[in-house]
Amino acid sequence: MRRLALDHLTAVDTNPVHLVEIARATGYDAVCLFLAAMPVLPLMPVFDCIADRPLRRDLRAAFAATAIAFDLAYPFTLTGRSVIADCAPALDCVADLGGGMVNVLLYDRDPVRRMDGFAAFCDLAGSHGLAVAVEFYPPSQIASLGAAYDLVARLARPGRVGINVDLLHLMRSGGGVADLADAADLIVYAQVCDGPAVAVNAAYEASAQRLLAGAGVFDMAGFLAALPPGCPVSVEIPRDDCVAMLSAHDRAAQALASVKDHASQD
Repeated sequence: MRRLALDHLTAVDTNPVHLVEIARATGYDAVCLFLAAMPVLPLMPVFDCIADRPLRRDLRAAFAATAIAFDLAYPFTLTGRSVIADCAPALDCVADLGGGMVNVLLYDRDPVRRMDGFAAFCDLAGSHGLAVAVEFYPPSQIASLGAAYDLVARLARPGRVGINVDLLHLMRSGGGVADLADAADLIVYAQVCDGPAVAVNAAYEASAQRLLAGAGVFDMAGFLAALPPGCPVSVEIPRDDCVAMLSAHDRAAQALASVKDHASQD
């Protein structure tokens, strides 16, 4: 079984320290976490790892005490108005916490400016010792696996800049597991969940209401088997409808168990 990380959306009602503790208690190897709370995630408690130095100190202690790794940091979103230098404090925070990779979404509609901004962001991340994973997402300007591959291949920084493949986004962008073979050389991270054949509300599904493995129609076992050897995986299964009934600990445990039950032992 691949190394599995607890994604912050799976236990969205936790602060970062609690997320690390839950990951350790439920059998994960790592976490993918938000550096600060986001208004679009109303169930997430208010916190800010970038500005709150005591919180950052407590989080470093939690990582050290649990041996949980910090796989991927959110949110880094680049638009036409983004000033790349403004990302420096957040990147410094990730490096300070021992993270190795940051996730980026691209929304700039201008293709030349988008590429220039992305390259500058990767330069800045690299100066902090951080790798970059591009997450393709249908509403963004990098909407498919093919678009992400073209972007990353043009930049040509193997081992430092790659693609984060979310199984949900792969399916909702019209792709499939077979497409991974042509992009395998640039895939550096992956995220798993299950889902129905058709989304009722794709945006809400992505951030708040995914399915446990085996509850939908996605080929999770095939997806995991098609990933490059050693590619780490995040269990990203937000279930906002269960928050009032199940603790974050129990939701994280259920999500992990479902993935292990439905994944091939690759």
